[in-house]
Amino acid sequence: MQSFTYQRAESVEEAAAAVATRPDARFISGGTNLLDLMKLEIERPAHLVDISRLPLDRIEETDEGGLRIGAQVRNSDLAADPKVRSRYPMLAQALQAGASGQIRNKASTAGNLLQRTRCPYFYDRNMPCNKREQGSGCAALQGFNRTHAVLGASQACIAVHPSDMAVAMSGLDARIETISSGSETRTIPIGDLHRLPGTTPDVETVLDHGEMIAAVTLPRPPSGRQVYRKVRDRASFAFALVSVAVIVEKSGDRIRSARITMGGVAAKPWRATAAEQRLAGAATSDNAFTDAAEAALTGAIGRGGNDFKIPLAKRTVRRTLAAAVGRA
Repeated sequence: MQSFTYQRAESVEEAAAAVATRPDARFISGGTNLLDLMKLEIERPAHLVDISRLPLDRIEETDEGGLRIGAQVRNSDLAADPKVRSRYPMLAQALQAGASGQIRNKASTAGNLLQRTRCPYFYDRNMPCNKREQGSGCAALQGFNRTHAVLGASQACIAVHPSDMAVAMSGLDARIETISSGSETRTIPIGDLHRLPGTTPDVETVLDHGEMIAAVTLPRPPSGRQVYRKVRDRASFAFALVSVAVIVEKSGDRIRSARITMGGVAAKPWRATAAEQRLAGAATSDNAFTDAAEAALTGAIGRGGNDFKIPLAKRTVRRTLAAAVGRA
């Protein structure tokens, strides 16, 4: 690990300014991802600004009937919060499915959203990776790509975003509150936070350098039943091969509305809007679920090792929808 300097920020404004004025500076909170990357010299910041002690660790009611979750709320605290468990059970389920208990005790809400891919080629400095070094190539295209993207990828990068929490928050239409140097603020719909790789896979979010996430706001709880399902290689401490977050509102034996978000299949949580449209007004039947699953994976492309993800994702969408309407 290379030498670096350290600063403990005393305010949000100080933290944002400290990073904005130095291109080689990074925020650090729980460190569950950044420290690993620094040890491998994939991330090489010369200056770390510690934001873990800032007063951003509260879960508060909003005037609109939702919740405002501070950027420093730990994953374990968020999953255990009674308001989250009762009103946003899908989010609690996703958090509990992620990592280990020890990591959830350290990982922050903002850090979870901004964690970087676990692609093995990204972590191996001896292999080409456009996300790590723009223009070097993507070793995963012709290499070991079992865990990689089948949607939204490009010839430059087929890595996936690893967060479970982000998938559930995308299904809940969360909004990201940020603050920049000079105390400038903005609100970003979570669906716009992460970027698809295109020709610049090294640019992973729309955040500017020095722009810091202050909170995540959830709107009023949606009507309907919420279900999160994660398919992985082992029962715990494993990233999703495919995950699906579903919210279904019924009227009798018909679906009034549905939201479907998939994880483990793209460089960002993948909202299946075409599938949602197919389900509006449809019967709660296996045929409707199959039709929605096909629509959700329209345009999916396998790269050999990850071909299995396409039928796996379809089955997972079907089963999660069935669970949401009480048929499984």
